[in-house]
This record gives sequence, structure tokens and C-alpha cells, in this order.
Amino acid sequence: LNRSWLKPFWLKPASVQDSTPAPPQRSAFAAAMSFAKQIVVDCRGHLLGRLSSIIAKELLNGQQVVLVRSEDVNMSGSLYRAKLKYANFKRKKTNSNPRHGPFHQRAPSKILWRTIRGMVPHKTARGAAALDRLKCFEGIPHPFDRKKRMVIPAALKVLRLRPERKFCKLGDLSNLFGWKHQELISRLEGQRKVKSEAFHKKKVATQRSQKATAKKVKVSAEDQKVLEGAGFA
Repeated sequence: LNRSWLKPFWLKPASVQDSTPAPPQRSAFAAAMSFAKQIVVDCRGHLLGRLSSIIAKELLNGQQVVLVRSEDVNMSGSLYRAKLKYANFKRKKTNSNPRHGPFHQRAPSKILWRTIRGMVPHKTARGAAALDRLKCFEGIPHPFDRKKRMVIPAALKVLRLRPERKFCKLGDLSNLFGWKHQELISRLEGQRKVKSEAFHKKKVATQRSQKATAKKVKVSAEDQKVLEGAGFA
């Protein structure tokens, strides 16, 4: 009798195990994220679904992520189409008592947070801990305006959506359904950009002066040998 079917299905012969391909490696961006204490991602110009799926995976891997400028997230399809989809979502409620949910968030940061929550097993301890590592904001509040921000190339609209396709912004959709702070955020962002531009000009001027000073400095022969030995020649 052939009793091979009695063997556990996860046990494979050595030849089969050796021939199985290695698991796919994570992208360079994902590998870089997992070694930082906290990552700040600028959501401007990213597609909603692609951004959410990558962030959800990183949260489950233990990475702390902060998402800023969530109002500038892009969605494929026209604003009219997104409006119809959200209106259909608003109809879904508990028939006996709508206060039991589901709850229809209006703010862009909350919509982005809920999209990521749908890609995480949030009802388990592992998923709840992953969501605790996530923060979402409209605009770029302090202290994240002074930290280095990253983008995710795999989720950028210019790289993933054909140029003739329609798209819309999450902030415009939120504004249509009751989000009241679009003008406030745009005003605060304008003030932040003025400060950021002044800081950048000052930084560039300082770097240029440092380079010019370094060229003028003369090093003795003994010191030059020490620098060459240390790899700074």
C-alpha cells in the first residue's frame, strides 16, 4: 500500500527542499526602514492604496511610522468617482443603532489611518500593537517639520499611474464630506514653507562657507600623513 499521503504535507524530501526558491528579499526602502527608530513619511504625491499596504507591512514588522501631509495623498480616478464611492460607504450603518458603527471618518489623517487598519489584523494583540506604532497628521506639525522626511518610490503616483489617467486628492474629498480645516492647514503649510525655505538657504550658505574655508586651510606634511593613514586624504 502507498502510505505517502499519511506523511505531514509540510515535510518534503531534501531534494525538493533544496530546489525551492529562496523567499523574496525586501526592497531597499523596507530594509532601511527597519533599522531606524522612527520614520517620517511625506504622503504628498503617493497613491492611497499602495502607500497603505507598504506602511501596514512595516508596522507589522515593528517599525514606528509617522505620516505627514495626509491631505495631499492621491487617489486614482476622478473626484466625482471618489465622491460616489464615499457616499456609498456612508450608507453602511448598524440598522438598529447607528451609533454602534461603522464610523465614517472625515479628516484625511483618519481616512488614511482607517485604510491602513483594514490591512492589519487589528483585532489581535499583534495587530493592535502595530497600529499603536502609527501616527497620521494633516500638514507637518512640530517636531516633525524639523526631521528628515522620506518618500516611498513604489507608491508614488508619477511612477505608478499613467499620465493621462485621472486622479484626485484625499483632502478635496474630505472637504466635500464635512472636513472643515482645509483652509487652516493650507495657511499653516504656507507659513511652514516660508520658514523651511529660509532655513534651507542658511544651511546652503553655511555649507559653502565651510567648503571654502577647508580649501584655504594648509596642512603640514606630518598631519597629511596622519590623515592619509586614517583615510581622509
